[in-house]
Amino acid sequence: MLILSLSLLLVTPALAQDFEADEFQQPRAASVQDPYENWNRRVFSFNEFVDRNFLKPVASTYRKVTPEFVRNRFTDFFSNLGEIRNFSNSVLKLDLESSVTAAGRFTYNTVFGLGGLFDVATVFQLPEKRQDFGMVLGHYGVNSGPFLMLPLLGPSNPRDLTGFAFDMTIVPTAWDYIERPEWYALRAMQVVDIRSELIPVEGFITGDRYTFMRNAYMQRRDFLINEGRVLSDPFADDDDWLDDF
Repeated sequence: MLILSLSLLLVTPALAQDFEADEFQQPRAASVQDPYENWNRRVFSFNEFVDRNFLKPVASTYRKVTPEFVRNRFTDFFSNLGEIRNFSNSVLKLDLESSVTAAGRFTYNTVFGLGGLFDVATVFQLPEKRQDFGMVLGHYGVNSGPFLMLPLLGPSNPRDLTGFAFDMTIVPTAWDYIERPEWYALRAMQVVDIRSELIPVEGFITGDRYTFMRNAYMQRRDFLINEGRVLSDPFADDDDWLDDF
């Protein structure tokens, strides 16, 4: 689904890796502000059309002809490019732990992981902690606002759209050091790689696809923003579907 694939670039570039197909559950119905639902559904249909006729066939072919080992190298490489942005947004949140983790991951993976082709940092107990400026705004209490479905970019809201624009124009990233036209080729490859990772979990999307995507997106974003509070709450619901998302 194009809307989910491209929204990964907007909010969290490797969200597909968070899926555990054998544990995936239907997202609970959520009270979501969606005053533009009629327009959002039209955009959703357009995104689905583009994905069904263009992106998914390419991603399916990529998945079939490319060995898993090679696909994993692309995934790790793209993930490593995002660590500087993770670091920058962690600093803006005054999150020392995440800042140190992002800096350590980028150093280990770049030096010992052959330029980021291998995720050796996880072996050193440094799991990725993805951050974006939309999460920074949420951390400081900025409300998400109404749900938005954007052409090609997919699920969003005013807060996350603002964060996306800030990340793309202000926050430093390793992508800034890649020359054109290589930059465009790698970005296209990243989209295809992410889309291919979503193919195995498509069968778990049930019911109204628009409602499913809307609820999944908004709940996932709320979870990421409140992750520290949730994980430190001794009374948190261990069965929350987001813990396994």
